[in-house]
Order: sequence, then structure tokens, then C-alpha cells
Amino acid sequence: MAKAHIVGVAMDFSPTSKLALRWAVDNLINKNDQIIMINVQPPSADHTRKELFEDTGSPLVPLEELREINFTKQYGIAKDPEVIDILETASKIKGQAKVVAKVYWGDPREKLCNAVEDLHLDSLVIGSRGLGTIKSVLLGSVSKHVVTNASCPVTVVKGMQSSKSRH
Repeated sequence: MAKAHIVGVAMDFSPTSKLALRWAVDNLINKNDQIIMINVQPPSADHTRKELFEDTGSPLVPLEELREINFTKQYGIAKDPEVIDILETASKIKGQAKVVAKVYWGDPREKLCNAVEDLHLDSLVIGSRGLGTIKSVLLGSVSKHVVTNASCPVTVVKGMQSSKSRH
């Protein structure tokens, strides 16, 4: 029997992070694997659970709790039906893959690299925000930092081409 893999997916609810989640479910998740949706809230975020878990991140939250409005209020995460649907599909269609979420507070570059160790990830999937050259130099690319510094394989999923270039 093959070893179950633990796959992390960075989720900021942007179109590219949703694309990364879909890609991970379609290409990496197999029966009995675990998918961990990782959300990093800004350090300035002020939610009821931040005080308890700011240093360690939240406990692993099962899919059932992600559906509840209470979860979204406690952690400041948007309730996104599209993301919930992708995760439910992973759980049902991919042979009972285990789906959980984890929330961190701080710099996404640092927290995603820490999550690799903390969660013992076999791989991490992240969306490319496509900031462009100037913004990327000024702000620093999260995906570039994670690819360079994470201790597991990282897949960067690029966003779709703009509507202008598709015509």
C-alpha cells in the first residue's frame, strides 16, 4: 500500500490560489492522502482566535467546520462556496482524502515555509499572483521566496491569461 501524502495548498482566496487548489486536487491527491488548505492572515488582523494561536497557527480544522459561519468569523476567513466545493470534491471523489485547514498570522513567505516543517508536508502548491516585474521586486514574490526556501517540493500554478490575450 502506498504511503499517504500530505499536500499543502496556500489559499488566499484569489483566483490563482483557487486554481492552485483545483490543480492539486486533480494532479496530486490520491486515496487516503491529506490536503491541508493553508491561509495566512495579515499580522494586523484582529480575530477572536488570533490571540490564542498567533504563535503556532490554528489547530487543524476539519472540512465540516470550514462550512460553518462560526469558523469564518473566528478566523477572519471568507466563506467561499467555490473553495468548499473543491475541497468536498477532493474528499468524496479522491477516495476519502482527508481535508483540513490551518490558519497562520504573519508574513506569508515566512509562515508558508514554517508550515512545511510544522505540518510535515510532502509538497506545497501555491498560486502565482503575477505581480509583474516592478511590484515583484518592491514587494517580493511570495511564491519565489517559498520555492527558494521551503524544504519540500513546491509547485507554482500560474493564473489564466488575461481576457485581452485570449481573443
